[in-house]
Amino acid sequence: MRPILLQGHERSLTQIKFNKEGDLLFSCSKDHVINVWYSHNGERLGTYDGNNGTVWTVDVDTESRFMVSGAADNTLRLWAVATGKCLYTWEFPTAVKRVAFSADDKQIVCITEQRMGYQCAIRVFNINREGDGTDQSEEPAFMFNPIGSKVTVCAFTLTPNVIVTGHESGKVALFNLKSGEEILNNERAHMDVVTDLQLSADRTYFITSSKDKTARIHDIQTLMVIKTFTTETPLNSAAIAPGKPYILLGGGQDAMNVTTTSLRQGKFETRFWHKVLEEEVGRVKGHFGPINTIAVHPGGTCYASGGEDGFVRVHHFDDSYFRAKPYGDLEIED
Repeated sequence: MRPILLQGHERSLTQIKFNKEGDLLFSCSKDHVINVWYSHNGERLGTYDGNNGTVWTVDVDTESRFMVSGAADNTLRLWAVATGKCLYTWEFPTAVKRVAFSADDKQIVCITEQRMGYQCAIRVFNINREGDGTDQSEEPAFMFNPIGSKVTVCAFTLTPNVIVTGHESGKVALFNLKSGEEILNNERAHMDVVTDLQLSADRTYFITSSKDKTARIHDIQTLMVIKTFTTETPLNSAAIAPGKPYILLGGGQDAMNVTTTSLRQGKFETRFWHKVLEEEVGRVKGHFGPINTIAVHPGGTCYASGGEDGFVRVHHFDDSYFRAKPYGDLEIED
C-alpha cells in the first residue's frame, strides 16, 4: 500500500475523523488548525482557523454540514463544513478534551478537563439545525460532574440520553445524561488510562485502547469485555475496520522517550489484528513517532493514521486485502 502523505500540520496530530461518506477527512493538531482533505487523493480542501490553542478533538455530523471541535483555548466551536466559517463558540473554564455528535445529529457531548480547581465536567448541547446554524443555545441541555476518576473519552449510545465513557483509571461506564448518574460500570476494563473509544458502525459494541498496552472490544449494553488484544507498547488509538474482521491499533512510547530508542523499538507501526481470533495479522510502518490517532473509511476501503511527527498518512487498501480470506476457506455470509 503506497500511502498518501498529508502535510498540513506543523505539530503533532490529536485526532482524525472521516465523514459518513468517507470522501472527506478532518484532522486537528497542536498547531491550532483543523484541516479537511479529500480522502481519495489527499488534496487539501481547506482549513478552519480561529482556535487559539491545541485543537484536541473534532467530530462531524452525518450530513457533513456541521463540524464541532474542542480545544485548549477552553472553547467548543461549531463550524460550517462547506464554508469553514465558525458558527458558534461556547466558552468554559477549562480545556475541551473530547466532543461527539449523537446518532441523530441533534446533540453534542463534550468533556472539559479537571484543572485549576475545576472538576471534570460532561456537558450536552442541543444543536439547532434550522437556518444557518448560528442561533444556538449558550446553556447546556444537561451538565454533570462524574464522581471518581476523570473522564477521558466518550460517545453517545443508541439508547436516548445515555453515553458511554472511558476514564483515567481504566474503567468504562454508562451515564444517564439527565440525572448524571452512573448506570453501569466496568472498573477493571483497563489497568491504565483509556486513550481512545470508537463505536462499531451499528453502535452495538465499541473498542477502547489504553496505555496498559491493550485494546478491548466491549458490549455496549453490558460493558462486558468480548475480546482483548495485548501488545507490547502503550496504545493511543484503536479503530474497527468495517466489512472485514480486523481492528487497527496505533501507539508507541510517550513522545519524551522517543529519542532514546530506534524506530524499530519505538514500535510506531499501525497494527492489524484479527477481531475474532485475537491474533496480530500485519503491521504498516511509516511514522517517525508514536501514532496518536487512527480512523478507518466507513466503506472499509482505506484508513488514515495521524502521528506525533505531524503527518497524516492515508493508506488505500490493495486488492489483496479484499481478496484475503480471514477465516481460511470458510465463507462468511452477511
